[in-house]
This record gives sequence, C-alpha cells and structure tokens, in this order.
Amino acid sequence: MAFVFAVVAGALVLFATERVPVDVTAIGVMVALLVVEPLTALLADAGLLTERLYVLHEPGDAVDPVAVGLSGFASPATITVLAMFVLSAGVQRTGVIQILGAKVAALTGDSETRQLGATVGIVGPISGFINNTAAVAILLPMVTDLAHKGRTSPSKLLMPLSFASMFGGMLTLIGTSTNILASDLAGRLAIEDPARYGDLHVFSMFEFTQLGVILLVVGSLYLMTVGRWLTPERIEPRGDLTQEFEMADYLTEVVVREDSPIVGQTVHDALEATDLDIDIVQLIRDRRTFLEPLGAKSIRAGDVFAIRTDRDTLVELLDAEGLDVVPDVVVDEAELEEAEERQNLVEVVIAPGSELVGASLRSTNFRQRYDASVLALRRGGELIRQRMDRTTLRVGDTLLVQGAGDSIDRLNNNPNFIVAREVERPDFRESKVPVAVGIVAAVVAVAALTPVPIVVSALAGALGMVLSGCLRSSEIYDAVQWDVIFLLAGVIPLGLALEATGGAALLADLLVLAAPSFPPLVVLGLMYVVTAVLTNIISNNASVVLMIPVAAEAAVQLGANAFAFVLAVTFAASTAFMTPVGYQTNLFVYGPGGYRFTDYLRVGAPLQAIFAVVTTLGIAYFWGLTP
Repeated sequence: MAFVFAVVAGALVLFATERVPVDVTAIGVMVALLVVEPLTALLADAGLLTERLYVLHEPGDAVDPVAVGLSGFASPATITVLAMFVLSAGVQRTGVIQILGAKVAALTGDSETRQLGATVGIVGPISGFINNTAAVAILLPMVTDLAHKGRTSPSKLLMPLSFASMFGGMLTLIGTSTNILASDLAGRLAIEDPARYGDLHVFSMFEFTQLGVILLVVGSLYLMTVGRWLTPERIEPRGDLTQEFEMADYLTEVVVREDSPIVGQTVHDALEATDLDIDIVQLIRDRRTFLEPLGAKSIRAGDVFAIRTDRDTLVELLDAEGLDVVPDVVVDEAELEEAEERQNLVEVVIAPGSELVGASLRSTNFRQRYDASVLALRRGGELIRQRMDRTTLRVGDTLLVQGAGDSIDRLNNNPNFIVAREVERPDFRESKVPVAVGIVAAVVAVAALTPVPIVVSALAGALGMVLSGCLRSSEIYDAVQWDVIFLLAGVIPLGLALEATGGAALLADLLVLAAPSFPPLVVLGLMYVVTAVLTNIISNNASVVLMIPVAAEAAVQLGANAFAFVLAVTFAASTAFMTPVGYQTNLFVYGPGGYRFTDYLRVGAPLQAIFAVVTTLGIAYFWGLTP
C-alpha cells in the first residue's frame, strides 16, 4: 500500500507539472507497478476475478500479474474511446460541421449574443454524440471565423465553447472518454464483489441523460448571463492577424542593394543560416511574390524581402548585409496575402499528442518540413516574437503561420495541429453526410436498445466508416489521439492496485472520519468537490481512476448508494472549469483566446460551485442515496 501511495503521489506531481507528457507518466506508472516484485505478488494473491482482468482462466486459478498490469490495453473503455475517435473523424471528413458553420454565420451576423448562443447551442448537443474533445477541435475554426466575421473578440466565444462541450459531454455515455472509463470501472467493481457493490453496474447509453440535460440548461444560462460578463475580452475584435499579434514592430520589408555582399548567395546561406533572430516571410521579385521554400533561391540586387525581426537585429542586419528598409510600407495581413488568392496567414494550435510538444521549431525543422514561416507564438496571454525557434512548445500554444495555400492545407490535414480558421477543403465528402450521421445514430441506438455492449457497437461503427468511404483506411491511425489511449491504458492498473492493496478503503476511511456527523448528501457533495479540485490539477481520466474506488468504498461505509457516489465522481471529473490544464478542451482555446491562467478561475469557479450543488441534488433526486 505504501508503494502504491508513493506511485500515486509521484503521478499526481507529474500530471500537475507536466514535466513529461501525461501519457508517458501513465505508462511509467504501469511499468512501476509491473517491475516491483512485492506488488505483483500481492496482486497475484488478491483473488481478483477473471472478468475483471480480462484473462481466460477459472476463478481461483493463479493470476498472471503481468496480465493485471497490461489489462488497460485490453479494457473495453480503452477500445471504446479509440473507436469513438474514428467515428468522430468520419463525421468530420464529410464537412457537415463546415456546412453547419456557414449557415450559422449567416444567421448570427455581428451580434455577440447570437454568436454566443449559437456556439453554446451547437457544441453542447454535438458533444453528447461525438467525443467532446473532438467536437471542440472540429468547431474551433468555425467559432473563430464566426468571431472574426462578426467583429467579436474570440475570447468571448472560445472559453464558452470549451465549457459547453464539457457539460454537453454528460448527455450520454459516449460524450467523453471519462464517462466510458467510469462505466468500465463501476462494472469491474460490481463483478469483483457483487455482495458489497450490488448497486453498481456498467452505465447504459442514456443512464444519466436527465441530469445531463439539466446541467446543459443551467450551464448554458450561466454562460449567456453571468459567464458572459465575467469572460474577459483578451483579444480585441479585429480583421488583421498582424494587429492581433502586435507585429507592427517586428515585420518590415528590406531591399537588396547593388553593392550588397549577399548578391549571388542563396537565401539559406546568406540569411537563414545566420545566428541572427530573423525569419524570411516572403520574397518579392519582378512584381511576383514567393513564399517558402525560399532557401535555395539565389539573391539578386533589387530583391525585396519581408522579414520578421526586432529593431536591434534589423539595424545589425542592414549594416552587415547591404540592405535598405523599404520606406512607407506597412507589412500587415493584406500585404502578406496580396500574392495569394487563398488565405495564407493563419493561427495554428499545437494539438494534444502532437509530436511538437516538448520540442522546438528549430529541432523539428518546422520551416523546411512544412514550407511555412512562424511569425509569432502566443501562450495564453503571453506573446513571443523573438527567438521563437528555441522555445519549447506546449499543448495549446498558438502559432501565427505564413505559408502558401498548399502548406496551410498540409497543416490542416496534420493531426499535430488545429488550424484555428476555416480552410477551404475541396476533399470534403459531402455526399457521405447522411451515411456518417446514420452510422453514429446506429451506434447509439444499438448500444441503447440492444444487449450489444458499447465497445462492440462502437467498433462496428468505426468499421462502417471505412467500408462506406466516409473515412479512408489510411486516415484511421491519424484520427486516434494516441496520447489519450496510452493514458487510459497506463492509469487503469493504478486503480486496480489502489483497490487491491486496500488503499482505496483507507482513503474512504479518512474521508468518512473527516465528516463523521455529516449526512450522506453532504458527503456526496464533498466527493464531488474533492474530485473536481483534483481534476482541475491532473488529468480527468487519472482522477476518475483514483476516486471511483474511494467513492464506492465510502458509500459502503456510510450505508449509502454506491452508484450515486460513483456518478458524483464521474460528473465532477468531466467538468473541469477552473484551470486550463484540467481538461484538453481548455488547452485548445487557451492560445487562440489569449487567456490568462486566472481567467479560468474567474469564470469557471462560480460555474463549478453551481454544478456542485445542482449535480449533488440531482443525483439525490434521480437515484437516491439509499441502496
């Protein structure tokens, strides 16, 4: 037990600080549990049932401790979440969201109230039927464009987009990976000890929809009223990205003089390979504009370069390389896009699971790899416009990227990024819209109305997406957020170890002792609050794994309904409003919205308190507190 608590403590620190990616931490937890011989021996002697371990043997037979540690990879929760990513990608590839966005933009105009209402009203219901993380990734460009076209600050819409996706995800079992994981954990406990946890069971598709609808309504009203007033306008309404990123002092045009020593050299050797903090944005020659790749081009006298640099570096560059500043030229978005018919100055968000997380623009050869230039980097409310190539990138960082149309298309198709503005996609499979929507509806209907488990119907739906042509077989692996899959597979054994060693029972004892005179309703609310605080610091999936065994044990000790306590943990773990790191969707909007860390606490804390009361009372009303 002491070792398990040490692993839990170490995992919490790493989850909270993100010194290493959360999926790597989770796999480290799994490995730690596997390699420690005393723990594996204890797990082997714990008498766990075959159904719980997904190992084919008779009850009472020896249990392979390695199978226990690796059971997260075979868990129905892990497989179901994987299939839901594929289903979401199939829907996205049809372009149905973009069609919806165009209709919404026509209706909302420049009214912030209508824009906010449309954002919340769309993402909430959608998040109940495709994974809410995927829903935000799909809708973020639409909402950003909605703000830009309506001259509204993106900050006023993006945080509500994230929050609404969270409480929308509580409409059904498949709305969020946390629900699926909680269902699996509840089912395992029920199989392990039916006499003790007899009121636990695997969640049905619409098990908690009635409470989810109430939270959706309450949360939407909050976002449209108090939340709207509290949400800051960090980014001014604009029509120019260079103004938004405050690039006036960092973008300029220079012309190569006849006597310049760099005439005849390549752009790479003369300018890109230097130690100067400079980025070549575009080359103008004979009234033609060239974008990346520029490195191999030979420099001629009279060439005009648009560059990104600071004033001190510019002075040094002019003196050393024989360049002059082009007078009376303002390098703004219109100037940068003058040569291209298609949008080529865009915001690009670093997605969860991106291979760029923990790396830098230089180490990943971003310019050469994607034929695009990064002009600025925004991390929350912080703007970085110098030495960006050496900055270690994080999830949610927003890059201001300049590139040709083909380059932006490649970024848009790359799962490492979310392009935060709509990009025209000629390859949308619009004819497949009815098929994709029908497949998702069939998955929901089969899981809700038949004995077929959700993991089976979800896998069948994922297969249907490929066989019907909604998704190509080559796109399947890019559709899956593998960091989430490895996170689930890694933390599930930690829950097993916490329970098998008696750690969950000890924590439940401490919780009950801390509130000896409180009625079960108050303890239920306390369970929600503890889980919500934990979720705002670490991963939502990690918190549900740690807290569900504790909640079930606390309910047993109180003589209360264990299912009600498990639901409190599930709802709390799926609604993390108070920090940008508590939930992936909050990180999605952190950079594009220009938010500060404290903005989430300002807007999210009152909503979290409201949800604590509404959820606790709702669970007590619909499911009761007595077994």
